[in-house]
Amino acid sequence: MAGRPVAVRRVGTDGDLERARAVIAQWDGRVDAIGLGGIDLYLTVRDRRYVIRDALRLKEAARTTPVVDGSGLKAVWEPEVVRRLVGEGVLKPGQHVLMVSAMDRFGMAQALAEAGLDLVMGDLIFSSRIDYPIRTLDELEELARKLLPEFVKLPFTQLYPVGAAQEAAPDPRFARYFDAADVIAGDFHYIRRYMPDRLDGRIVLTNTTTAEDLEDLRRAGVAVVATTTPRLDGRSFGTNLVEAALVAALGVLPEAEGWAEAVGRAGLEPDVRRLAPV
Repeated sequence: MAGRPVAVRRVGTDGDLERARAVIAQWDGRVDAIGLGGIDLYLTVRDRRYVIRDALRLKEAARTTPVVDGSGLKAVWEPEVVRRLVGEGVLKPGQHVLMVSAMDRFGMAQALAEAGLDLVMGDLIFSSRIDYPIRTLDELEELARKLLPEFVKLPFTQLYPVGAAQEAAPDPRFARYFDAADVIAGDFHYIRRYMPDRLDGRIVLTNTTTAEDLEDLRRAGVAVVATTTPRLDGRSFGTNLVEAALVAALGVLPEAEGWAEAVGRAGLEPDVRRLAPV
């Protein structure tokens, strides 16, 4: 990572937060960085950051080793990926985008809007099953200010699929939002959970996908899959893992003044796979 060797180990707890706390405490002080997978520590909308209570408990299990969740990488790298994809003609102004969750990827949502793409944000639809599309960043910010102070206190399992819930059969009840979109963007667990059988000609902008996921998307007719993180040994890894590897390699924390510059020097590249003609 960034020209330096980094040893990475992934340890799963099948959604069990107490086991996760124990694992973090076990490795605290023995590793250079810990990345939280499958849970966000922060949700950031414009100038406000909201801390998820269950994730904070995980972070506090480490006393010396920095614990990161990928939000620092999302904030500075994913907007750059959007700009690159627009410059390369993969994404185009005027395209309709379904962003399954924008509060955990505000930088991506903002970059898409600034590039002239038409956004529908599904934060309420896919996290709470409330059939209400959010259509502007201002509306997203207003809802975040009203709802997130209480939402972040809920058990994380009520907000996001964890453990075995990530393998649940697809739920097509919100298929019309996918059908109306040219681009499907955001967290892949939400995309996989709610996508319809067919996504012919669509572009998927996400990360954390395996070779099997790519094959499933190809069979569904997806034209392009772009992941914001590099693909290694057939899979793209989560921003939490990549962020932790960068912290370990560079010794720079996401809240540090030099973080954005460090990410820019790291040599990251998005992965773009063309699965079918657009």
